[in-house]
Amino acid sequence: MNYSVIRYITGWVIFTISLFMLLPALVSFIYGETSVAWLFIVCSAVFGALGFVIKFKKPSTKRFFAREGFIVASLSWIVISMIAAVPFTISGEIPSYLDAIFEVVSGFTTTGSTILTNIEGLSRGMSFWRCFTNWIGGMGVLVFILAIMPQASGQAVYILKAESTGPSVGKLVPKLKNSAAILYSLYISLTVLQIILLLCADVPVFDAFCVTFGTAGTGGFAPLNSSIASYSVAAQNIVTVFMLLFGVNFNIYFLILAKRFKDAFSNEEFRWYLIIYVVFTVIVGASLFVSAPEHFKLTDILFQTSSIMTSTGFSTTDFNLWTPLAKGILVILMFIGACAGSTGGGIKVYRFVVYAKTVKKQLSTLIHPRSVKVLKMDGKPISHEVIRIINVYFATYIFVFVASLLIILTDGFDLTTSFTAVAATLNNIGPGLGEVGPMYNFANFSSLSKLVLSFDMLAGRLEIFPLLIFFSPSAWHRK
Repeated sequence: MNYSVIRYITGWVIFTISLFMLLPALVSFIYGETSVAWLFIVCSAVFGALGFVIKFKKPSTKRFFAREGFIVASLSWIVISMIAAVPFTISGEIPSYLDAIFEVVSGFTTTGSTILTNIEGLSRGMSFWRCFTNWIGGMGVLVFILAIMPQASGQAVYILKAESTGPSVGKLVPKLKNSAAILYSLYISLTVLQIILLLCADVPVFDAFCVTFGTAGTGGFAPLNSSIASYSVAAQNIVTVFMLLFGVNFNIYFLILAKRFKDAFSNEEFRWYLIIYVVFTVIVGASLFVSAPEHFKLTDILFQTSSIMTSTGFSTTDFNLWTPLAKGILVILMFIGACAGSTGGGIKVYRFVVYAKTVKKQLSTLIHPRSVKVLKMDGKPISHEVIRIINVYFATYIFVFVASLLIILTDGFDLTTSFTAVAATLNNIGPGLGEVGPMYNFANFSSLSKLVLSFDMLAGRLEIFPLLIFFSPSAWHRK
């Protein structure tokens, strides 16, 4: 175990988050919230000094492997959540530190679940910080650090794999540092484009930034209690499109920029991502048109299926009032999620495509025992190791889901509320159904349930294994 690398990177994480705190400080000064601005400046200075001291001594050796990558990723996300919650509690805007932890974990993991009953009661600086956590967590704080850290070695790919979503994450170009820089360049470019388009749709400047942060990270935090419902149809349509765009594997955008159009548009996961969205949107629309025409509104249908599938969690309507079939489709989309390598959550389309191919292969083998079939994705064989990891992931996912659900049920909420609360947090969605629907929040859960749901949000964002390894004592042994 290379503890010096873990210490060094954790120091960089703390130092980077302290710098990010200067942005809400600036926003607070702009809106005349002097006390809030100085609070962020003091927190930035304290945590900046702490991070600088921790990272000051460079590691004795840069050599590290997957174990260190998993631990660094988990430790970093836990630490930034503990740090980012401090301004909320000190300011008194979220008096309970546990509630503040829940809120920022939800922000960084791009979940969007909230304990706040009056979002508009937050100061502008705190509201900006809350939404900005969505943007930071979307692409990943460690990806950002790898892009700027002077000594990012090739072995840091273990960190990239531990933090990035999906079963097959690698480098876009030979140098990892350049790969991380490319990812963030694409992320920032799409962010800026959405802000500009929302401003053109007459969304106020502050709101345009906050809504874009929530969209880019597919996190769903918005500055209004009504989420996106109060904005114009044009603004809602812009958000719908960008939620889908941020749910796409960012490798696709890299291939397009590299003019490798055939490779980009022949991607199987991307095709199935679009097919699932279109088919399920049609089913939801048909269900509402036939059984609940009073709730049939094309803009809302397109928006909500995009929001749930990409795990963003924005809302323009109370889909708790939709038909059972429509709500059932939304729950299924919670589990499917977006593409691997995107900012979206869920189990990922890639895995479901592999599951479908595996079932098809097994059926074929039962019918034709002597046949030999090789599973392929994008025309390339899928290794047995990848299939094994995907199957183990699914089994572990079920175990974590059931264990969490049993604990949450002790709070006394109905099964729909409890089940979708776990589904919404473990899949990084945000709202669920019942008493955690789009018009409600998670404030009434017990402290134990909030801790469990916070764990689920982190596990969902880091795809379970890094967090389980972090809490495994054997992972910390030196050998």
